[in-house]
Amino acid sequence: MLMKQAAAHLAPLTGLEQDEVLKLLEVPPQAEMGDAAFPCFTLAKSLKKAPTVIAAEIATGLQRVGLDASPAGPYVNIRFNREDLAKELLQELGHKAFGKLQLGAGARVVIDMSSPNIAKPFGIGHLRSTVIGAALYRLYNETGYTSVSVNHLGDWGTQFGKQIAAYKRWGNDEALQAEPIRTSLELYVRFHDDAENDPSLEMEARDWFRKLEQGDEEAQRLWAFFVEVSMKEFNRMYERLNVQFDHTLGESFYNDKMGTVVEELKGKGLLEESEGALVVRLEDENMPPCLIIKTDGTTIYPTRDLATAVYRHDVMKADKMLYVVGGEQKLHFRQVFAVLSRMGYAWSEICEHIPFGLMRFEGRKMSTRRGKVVFLQEVLDEAVARALQIIQEKNPNLPNSQEVAEAVGVGAIVFGDLRNNRLNDVDFSLEDAVSFEGETGPYVQYTHARINSVLAKAAEVERMENENHSEQANSINAAASAENKPVIVGDTSWALLKLLADYPQHLEKAILRNEPSVIAKYAIDVAQAFNRFYHAERIADASTDVKPFRVALTERTAERLAYSLYLLGVQAPERM
Repeated sequence: MLMKQAAAHLAPLTGLEQDEVLKLLEVPPQAEMGDAAFPCFTLAKSLKKAPTVIAAEIATGLQRVGLDASPAGPYVNIRFNREDLAKELLQELGHKAFGKLQLGAGARVVIDMSSPNIAKPFGIGHLRSTVIGAALYRLYNETGYTSVSVNHLGDWGTQFGKQIAAYKRWGNDEALQAEPIRTSLELYVRFHDDAENDPSLEMEARDWFRKLEQGDEEAQRLWAFFVEVSMKEFNRMYERLNVQFDHTLGESFYNDKMGTVVEELKGKGLLEESEGALVVRLEDENMPPCLIIKTDGTTIYPTRDLATAVYRHDVMKADKMLYVVGGEQKLHFRQVFAVLSRMGYAWSEICEHIPFGLMRFEGRKMSTRRGKVVFLQEVLDEAVARALQIIQEKNPNLPNSQEVAEAVGVGAIVFGDLRNNRLNDVDFSLEDAVSFEGETGPYVQYTHARINSVLAKAAEVERMENENHSEQANSINAAASAENKPVIVGDTSWALLKLLADYPQHLEKAILRNEPSVIAKYAIDVAQAFNRFYHAERIADASTDVKPFRVALTERTAERLAYSLYLLGVQAPERM
């Protein structure tokens, strides 16, 4: 908001478009230097002058139109008039439309997210795709798009043949019924351990998957059972994480749609035989061949993803497709998108892989094949237990402590992931995530609860003042404060107000980068800025000339923190 005002004044003095100026504007490293800084390096070539000379000329031009501007070497520092702008900014922040961007203009964005494998535990490793995808879903809705979330379950392929083969060899129905997910994992791990010394196991698994694709009754029965018990487990996790899906469609859904894709590839002369398999050559794009049909005649991931993309474009009417899948699948998606392009689908350009780094748990990389899985349910339970312990120490009389602990514990896990740049590997530490200090979810939630406490105290002080003064006197005082006296804006309240006003820029950045961490870091910055304001300037019992402004600023802060947490999928308890 403030930056746009600065850009509007700078544009005619620089010869640049307003949007170009906006991209160049910076926030000075120290508050005393000003509110905005414009670097003049890029103008040196076109104007054939030194950046320091240009900065001095632009500063003079800004001063002529009434702005407080001064050159600082190659930079122009700009200071806004706090008293003139404070009320205007507060009013803007209070509008329902504030921060509602229209970047998407109603376009439909289909988001492929979560996508756990059937008959496998929902581990901490599944967290990233789930919470990053859910955050992007909300962020796109917030910026003028229509989001559509799809849980693309891994319920097909040779890995499922392995599950059936393991069950047939070593399965125990009683154990499977009692603990289906843990027992399925044990079977899957045993399969991979034994397969190292028994090659026939891999052949057996491929045979079972071939039977499944061909509609074998026993294979179908076992497949349906594993899907049913797995979905019960997954849905429990999704409920705790507050994640919903518009569509839950496993790879199996596209089983009857893959034949059409294969025939189209053949008809367009794109399929070639390679050692008994059928592939699409991509060497001219510096990629290995994309495998479409394996030597045993069964399909593979690329085949299903091609059919999936066509369905999402033709049936779901996607204008944009996002695949929130780990960075290790980068080559796979490059191949799939390249094949779609070769098939003549110009819309292949709307497909985008949204990669993310690995999740390690206290230094350990997870592997389902080796049984190295940290169950997400156990992590959430432990996080909630730790949160409850801290809450009971800080506020033993909190009436709904268990409910708040659930919100804080689960929120700590979600926020602990989303505060990281999604491309970075994450070494997850439960102790760090649940801390009420530092850059954590509980810190932001606690700040929000503190703000509500301050607002409650301010309301109580006002009630007591009303009892001690006549309504007429109060009315006169309020009018004088609101209309006749300038707002006195302190350094910390001004810093907080500017940060709140900058929210739309952070939201736009989060969408353009597909990066929820932008909003998580913004929430941390707002919480820190409020706490500096809280410690430096009185709020609930401030003098009548500044109290209305400070209380209103506190209200806007509570709203923005709560909404930022909502966008990330984290609850904002009123009390903690």
